[in-house]
Amino acid sequence: MFGGQDGLRRIMSQETLKPTSVSETLARFGHYFKPYWPVLAVVLVLVTGATWSQVTAPELIGQAVDCYLSTPAEAALGGGPAGQNISAGGQTNCWYQPSPTDLTTAQRLAGLGQLVLPIVGLYVLSSVLIGMTFFSMTWTGQRVLRAMRIDVFEHLHRLSLNYYAENEAGDLMSRLTNDSETIGQAFNFALVNVFSGVLLILWIAANMLAKSVPYALVSLAVVPIMIGATLWFSDQARKAFRRTRLEMGSINAELQESISAVREVQAFNRAEENIENFKVTNAANRDANVRAVAFTSALAPTLEALGYVALAIVAGVGGWVLLSGGTLFGSVISLGIVVTFLTYVQRFNQPIQQISVLWTNIQNAIASGERIFNLLDEVPQVQDKPGAQPMPLIEGRVELVDVSAAYKPDEPVLKNVSLTAEPGQTIAIVGPTGAGKTTIINLLPRFYDVTGGAVRIDGRDVRDVATASLRRQIGLVLQDTFLFSDTVLENIRYGRPEASDDEVIAAAQLARADSFIERLPDGYQTVLGERGSGLSQGQRQMLAIARAALANPRLLILDEATSSVDTRTERLIQTALDELLRGRTSFVIAHRLSTIRNADQVLVLDHGRVIERGTHTQLLARQGFYYNLYMSQFRAQEEMLAG
Repeated sequence: MFGGQDGLRRIMSQETLKPTSVSETLARFGHYFKPYWPVLAVVLVLVTGATWSQVTAPELIGQAVDCYLSTPAEAALGGGPAGQNISAGGQTNCWYQPSPTDLTTAQRLAGLGQLVLPIVGLYVLSSVLIGMTFFSMTWTGQRVLRAMRIDVFEHLHRLSLNYYAENEAGDLMSRLTNDSETIGQAFNFALVNVFSGVLLILWIAANMLAKSVPYALVSLAVVPIMIGATLWFSDQARKAFRRTRLEMGSINAELQESISAVREVQAFNRAEENIENFKVTNAANRDANVRAVAFTSALAPTLEALGYVALAIVAGVGGWVLLSGGTLFGSVISLGIVVTFLTYVQRFNQPIQQISVLWTNIQNAIASGERIFNLLDEVPQVQDKPGAQPMPLIEGRVELVDVSAAYKPDEPVLKNVSLTAEPGQTIAIVGPTGAGKTTIINLLPRFYDVTGGAVRIDGRDVRDVATASLRRQIGLVLQDTFLFSDTVLENIRYGRPEASDDEVIAAAQLARADSFIERLPDGYQTVLGERGSGLSQGQRQMLAIARAALANPRLLILDEATSSVDTRTERLIQTALDELLRGRTSFVIAHRLSTIRNADQVLVLDHGRVIERGTHTQLLARQGFYYNLYMSQFRAQEEMLAG
């Protein structure tokens, strides 16, 4: 079930998913954040405040060393007179004691006491601001994620049926759930941490340069290597994560398909084969994830090692300068500056390492964003023309004028088909499998557009009117009836939500469905299982007929509406259909003789062409294709009904 054409289709769909540029993806994310710019401005202020707190605290620690912990001899290493600690700019490093000379122990303790509280306060303030930042960003991110999911969900409902024929439902579900959740994680945590980390790095670098340009350049010598490593590893990781999102979509597609077809899987004893196929897909997902994690995991220790190199450079060069006179290329270096730089470099390395880890989430989110935006960029094949007018109330005259149609280029399904149905007539469409019967009924409500000719209703080309107003007046009863996990009442009411309970019951009675509904545990309030599980195929079709009857369409399409019911039920439904069809133009794909006999016109299709047309009696008299079809298929039904 998962190999062959399905597997080929999956591979082709993945290969045609073209990655967009990172800047384009980020710009489209920015579009979703635009309505929340006031909150983002607050986040920016909070992040700036938190970063300022983290940068200022090491500065105060350096002041404590220079002003209250250094002895006069240690202070002299700074290049000035004993007790006079001079910064690179020629100013004293002491905030609370401008020019300490011989401080007593009590004075030193008092000075330290003055600094301890601000230092602790700055770290506490930083923690509070960071907490507020995460709350604000989570609040914004969840709303952005909600808007993005709504856009995807709405777009999925606008896409034409051909898109669903070429793409698997499980992969589309993965984009709406897994991919959007990955983006949400990046919005909630990674984005803020990366932004605050970058701001902290820039601020620390600026402070270091302000204190001593030569010493700062030496201390930051490894930064270009860090940046280069981060860019290379992140580029490789993004490519790998793009593959993981595709493989996750394949896993969801196989899972959804396997669950939906579990009866067929068990009936044909294909469980083991499906399990083996799933193992292959799961292994591909595993390999893609391992490759992505390999790049991101290698980045963290690489940056950590470079961070230790930076600390060693700061300590080594600082110690050498202090022991050699306290100047580096004319810049005065004190013990407090060395301690401050050591703290700065340590704080500098932490956000770089943190960014390298969180960058994984961001790269993953970018890959997920590419998949979502690729979906949003899909243009529906069937669209309303600019200024399309609503379809007036349908009278029921339907014309197909030299209609040709194809699902794939150069593979026509219909070839120059023409027919005319007058208001109130029933057109039965018969023919072998693949003749084009379903394609005709797909053209009427514009599920697909013709590739040649025109479909006209009451003289109007269906391509010239608003599609929603057209479909609102067309009722469908399909062979594969879909029922929702809701009550019987709401399933019948689906096509006309404003209908009263009495109208729903009347429609069920018309479809002869009320008798079995009353036997259900809660009658009309019985909640059905997925796709109507628990009901027979015939009962599901009766509910579909009731749904169509309640919608009161002007044009009715029946695709084997009685194909899965017994003879007795068919007679009941046929009586209901006779009443339902009265006064309405209808197109019926039929394999039941009772439907064909009552038709005003029978259209016989073969290989996409109309080869015969007329009433049942007329076609039998010609003893052509229809006559042979009748003798091989319908005569047994006639004899059974007669018996």
